[in-house]
Amino acid sequence: MTSLVVDSLAQLVGFPTVSNRPVTEIAAWLAHRAEDAGFHVEQFQSSAGKANVVCTAGPLDRMDQGLVISGHMDVVPVDGQPWSSDPFTLTERGGRLFGRGTADMKGFIASTVEALDEVDIASLKAPLVLMWTHDEEVGCLGSAHLADQLGATGRPLPREALIGEPTNFKMVRMHPGHVAVQIVATGEAAHSSKPDLGASAIKAMGRALAAIDRLERELQLERRLEAYLDRPWVTLNTGLIHGGSAVNLVPARCEITLGYRPLPGDDPLGVARRLEMRFADLDLPPGTELHLQVQRITPSLLTDEGSDLQSLLTPHAHCEDTTAAAFATDAGNLARLGIQSLIFGPGSIDVAHKADEYVELAELEKAKNIVGQIVRQRCG
Repeated sequence: MTSLVVDSLAQLVGFPTVSNRPVTEIAAWLAHRAEDAGFHVEQFQSSAGKANVVCTAGPLDRMDQGLVISGHMDVVPVDGQPWSSDPFTLTERGGRLFGRGTADMKGFIASTVEALDEVDIASLKAPLVLMWTHDEEVGCLGSAHLADQLGATGRPLPREALIGEPTNFKMVRMHPGHVAVQIVATGEAAHSSKPDLGASAIKAMGRALAAIDRLERELQLERRLEAYLDRPWVTLNTGLIHGGSAVNLVPARCEITLGYRPLPGDDPLGVARRLEMRFADLDLPPGTELHLQVQRITPSLLTDEGSDLQSLLTPHAHCEDTTAAAFATDAGNLARLGIQSLIFGPGSIDVAHKADEYVELAELEKAKNIVGQIVRQRCG
């Protein structure tokens, strides 16, 4: 399976960049490759061991004609999954390359790195910016930090981005976001033999959960973009709950964490505000209160139909029509910088995050050729 793009992918897969680990080594490797190709490279630190890599080439006075290429360096865990081979050693079987991150999305990064080695970076006529981000898999945290850092400087950037998530070479221009919300019920502890002397936070949370359930059913009736989304409503999931400390103690605290997915174009805080209004109207047990806090926002994506990048990608795409993804990406945060993104890359999201994740070798080579052509057309 010898080829330069496979060699690069083997290097990238060998970095075990699960989101709870540092990305220092893979960031250094990508920075080195970009510097060798002729880019100016910066690393934007978010926290210890976490940095985004931004590589810039070409004239900086023609940003409207430039291009951003982006991908995330982190991967999801492999713990407890029945892998047939070492997930952090690239393994070829029958034309497929197996390893954690091969599809999502180190395969695209490897293809891009090798494609740019064949481009005369010094002769670019418009800017090309590479953005390699951290911690996309746990809420697009890296791109959120990067948007804050670059936005604070007013730094000019190209107006369009190609993000190489696995889409089977379909052009994705929209996806839902994700908002994580923590809800805390508080009460007063007391001995369970005299529960009337306390106030049960769990009872209060039960009423909150009933209100959440009613809102979830309402959201399922508020449908948009049915031609694009298989679930064209705001999905909502209560994923975590914890309350009380002993069976003979009236619980003074109960917490839940829920997540909902705003549709493309939605106000990400809309559902949170509706929850707050519902909670304000609840008849809570005396001595209890509810508090809501938004913990994290991953914005949705809605890119206009008919962009210049779409025109360039269409000849290479699986089909001419754009589509939507069910999963969130870094594109929502890049939109905060005025960048319109299309999601387009090799591999399938259906094998991502699973045991024996893979990408087809032929798709890697195809992605390399596409990236090279798009860069030459857009920036060269």
